Amino acid sequence: MKTLIFADDGEIAGQICSYLKTGTENYVATLPGEESKCGKTGAKQIFVLNGKPDSSNVSIALKELKDRESIDYVFIGSTAFGRDVAGKLSGLGNMKPLSEITSIAFKDGIAVTTRFLYGGKSVLTEESNSNLFVTAPGISEIVQDKPGSPVQQLNLNDPAVKIVGEEKKSAGGVDLEKAKVIVSIGRGLGKPDGIPMVEQLAKAVKGEIAGSRPVCLDYHWLSEDRQVGLSGKKVKPKLYIAVGISGQIQHIAGMRGAKTVIAINKDKTAPIFEECDYGLIGDLYQIVPKLVASLLA
Repeated sequence: MKTLIFADDGEIAGQICSYLKTGTENYVATLPGEESKCGKTGAKQIFVLNGKPDSSNVSIALKELKDRESIDYVFIGSTAFGRDVAGKLSGLGNMKPLSEITSIAFKDGIAVTTRFLYGGKSVLTEESNSNLFVTAPGISEIVQDKPGSPVQQLNLNDPAVKIVGEEKKSAGGVDLEKAKVIVSIGRGLGKPDGIPMVEQLAKAVKGEIAGSRPVCLDYHWLSEDRQVGLSGKKVKPKLYIAVGISGQIQHIAGMRGAKTVIAINKDKTAPIFEECDYGLIGDLYQIVPKLVASLLA
């Protein structure tokens, strides 16, 4: 079985390649500078797509690679750019896409996939004859235990759209999708003055601070790049501490992959307590300082 993997983020490409390496012949396509992140994950060939990438010329390049190498299945990492590429490739190659999968197995030519449904409230396992899969970040740890894969340079066609100007958002200084420990705050914090207290907890557990949609997008207490949720980052830390987060579906969809969840909330009926491994019911302004003091003792 031959697969073609594409992600503009080489780490996501490496995750997919590591996940699929048993029983598959993997070809990886990525952008310049990203190839080293998936270079020892067992790919038969890595293609570096040089030029000015847009979703049109990248999808054309992937379609040509698929045909040339007689690829059975295409996997695309779920980034903003990757989802755009997947949409164009599905039309260009008359392919049947399936989005945001978190696991996959093949049985007699049928794909058996798992993905979140209804904003993360349910998990759907289904069988299909799809051949294009958009893969959620974090499907696997990168395992670089193979010899380096051969790399081939490919030139992209000129972009179909000419960009006449760009205005970028200020760059964030955190990559929550790679964080091992996350301390996340919700509107239950009540006021931005409480953020330094939670930052002390994050520092004590050597974690990154994050927030729910209201905290990041409505109140702007934290920057947008720190939002966890369906419309924000999907994270899979070893430890996730939810401080003053009620646990609405939109947020749960972003942190359901966490291995251990600790919730702090004064409302004992908050939905977050149905999702956590350990729950502390009480005033966070009393609980958090005690946790920090105990951790630093």
